Amino acid sequence: MKKLKVLLLFGGESAEHEVSVISARSVCAAIDHNRYDVVPVGISRSGQWCLSESGYDALEGKVVSPEKMTSVHLAIDSGALIRSDNGRPVDQVFDIVFPLLHGPNGEDGTVQGLLALAGLPYVGAGVAASAVGMDKELARAVFMAKGLAQTDYLVAHKSRWQSHASQVIKEIEDTLEYPVFVKPVNLGSSIGISKATDRDSLEKAIQKAACYDIKIMVERSVEFARELECAVLGNDNPRASIIGEIVPGAEFYDYSTKYLDDRSQLIVPADLPDSVSEKIREMSIEAFKAVDGAGLSRVDFLMSPSGEIVINEINTMPGFTPISMYPRLWEASGLEYPRLIDELIELGLARHHQKSEVGSDVS
Repeated sequence: MKKLKVLLLFGGESAEHEVSVISARSVCAAIDHNRYDVVPVGISRSGQWCLSESGYDALEGKVVSPEKMTSVHLAIDSGALIRSDNGRPVDQVFDIVFPLLHGPNGEDGTVQGLLALAGLPYVGAGVAASAVGMDKELARAVFMAKGLAQTDYLVAHKSRWQSHASQVIKEIEDTLEYPVFVKPVNLGSSIGISKATDRDSLEKAIQKAACYDIKIMVERSVEFARELECAVLGNDNPRASIIGEIVPGAEFYDYSTKYLDDRSQLIVPADLPDSVSEKIREMSIEAFKAVDGAGLSRVDFLMSPSGEIVINEINTMPGFTPISMYPRLWEASGLEYPRLIDELIELGLARHHQKSEVGSDVS
């Protein structure tokens, strides 16, 4: 059987660069190399695409000197990788691309648009779903239209914060009660998130979030909430995994507790009544369909001590690190990691085939 050629994109320009590299290492180690030829392409923090040995070195955690890097770019007209120094092709068209990128310029529809223009099949959500899923304000609007319960929130633009900070603070305090969470609208992995309990900490939290994005979300804190997550897999007929729970090792599930230490507990399955688990599974599929998801997503929820369940966010390209919740949830649901990768590739190919048929019968 001919192997499928998979272009594995990782790294990227966002603050989630390291998370993407760790995710790619995990996928590269688990993928069936008897079935796939994997071509890893690392994207540097400055946006440079680097092929072959430099890609593998990055996956192995090595420091790569610039002279060993083969800088390439993707040719829109052919879907091939082209050497940037002499314009020669270095690899032919791929069967599918796995854009294992997190955050802006990767998970937000930009790379998905590039791949669509090149006519290449790819794993995961399309342009619109990726963009909406990345932008928490847009996602909240979509969830609201579908009647999905969520916390109260406000969004402030960085330019207005810089010119009218006192007015922004007043609007927040008039609308929301402390404590609140402050986060960049277009970022993941809990980067730039702070909890504010008074005006002084709120100002500092907004300033911190503004370092990462031009839009800042301030939302009501659900105190003593349980953090619950569900994995969704599929295209037109998605299915939901069992539910997992995160018990943070810090006050909340921040970047350090997600990726840098082992203080948090990931409980799979979560200790929940069957009716609650089923409700979260149903809400997860509703959220996935609401953004027109494809392939995969992880949907995060908060459950208050009184039992109120609110949707927190959707991640269209969740982490694939060895401790990430998405693969763990599917493993506990009976789908092993290598088979999960197989299914994601199959879903990407099926979605591309479905789209390529649109208009084929129009004369």
